[in-house]
Amino acid sequence: MQIASLRQRLQALGAKPEHERRILRAWLQGLPLDAGCRRAEDVLPRTVREALPALQAELHALAQLQSEHPGADGSARLLVGLQGGDSVESVLLPRDGLCISSQVGCAVGCVFCMTGRDGLLRQLGSAEIVAQVVLGRMHRHVKKVVFMGMGEPAHNLENVLEAIDLLGTLGDIGHKNLVFSTVGDPRVFERLPQGQVKPALALSLHTTRADLRAELLPRAPRMAPKALVGLGEAYARATGYPIQYQWTLLEGINDTAEELDGIVRLLKGKYAIMNMIPYNATENDRFCRPAWEAAEAIARQLHRRGVLTKLRDSAGQDVEGGCGQLRARIQAERPVRMQKRNQASRQDAV
Repeated sequence: MQIASLRQRLQALGAKPEHERRILRAWLQGLPLDAGCRRAEDVLPRTVREALPALQAELHALAQLQSEHPGADGSARLLVGLQGGDSVESVLLPRDGLCISSQVGCAVGCVFCMTGRDGLLRQLGSAEIVAQVVLGRMHRHVKKVVFMGMGEPAHNLENVLEAIDLLGTLGDIGHKNLVFSTVGDPRVFERLPQGQVKPALALSLHTTRADLRAELLPRAPRMAPKALVGLGEAYARATGYPIQYQWTLLEGINDTAEELDGIVRLLKGKYAIMNMIPYNATENDRFCRPAWEAAEAIARQLHRRGVLTKLRDSAGQDVEGGCGQLRARIQAERPVRMQKRNQASRQDAV
């Protein structure tokens, strides 16, 4: 479902702009669609009132909680079921944040990311994207939304921008608290400045070497790190809030002295924040997560050399920390559970 089609349906039922805004605000807060007035029959047209129960059920079905996995850090990783049997992940973050997905799977194929291993399965509609926020708000207060879950938002640009526009206008979320994360698709730098809502931008950098970036992000646009930083700096100055650069720290690969020198050359003096995130190790993996002490030393060194650096640990390290890991585990378990059920059924039949 698309937000635009939802608006059109309300208008076709006779909803005026004020009715439409009230209904959408109620949905965004996880409230009944007729919330906000004591006597809905005095405010909403009869045709709209009669359609609300079915519409409420339809919106509720867009994103349903399949399982919740609380983390020791106060986060909670959610496996979210979509219509048609697909699932994505959302993460309730400490300090009222929520990380949401924009695609089922991902086409970029970052070699250190579980989400991209199966490729892109399908796009999420703009209403499905927003529905993750609604689901999150039914669990706790949400005042910040980051598009850092499954998928590359730039590859679903129209739907993501439509969701951002609604969240930033009727969803009570500040524009700089909507964070658009991307590997650096050029369309992002063209479209984001044109929107009514201009989100903060997080750019996945991961290395200062163009050749290594092509290996780590095999289907990302072939943009040199220096050019990417230049576009990010221009957007930061235009919006008035710094660019966040994402750096998944891989032991022995992008934690070298050469890379640290490259970071200083690229980012010193820039309106930017470097987010260092130690890799989430998985089974049978060729990458290693560096020791936390080593990561701390890297962050301190960069900070001393003029690059504002924050060392971050992915929320929910103890509950499938990396994006896509929870969904992958559940998908792998399903055939096993089905096999056990079939075996039990055959035994009962005997």
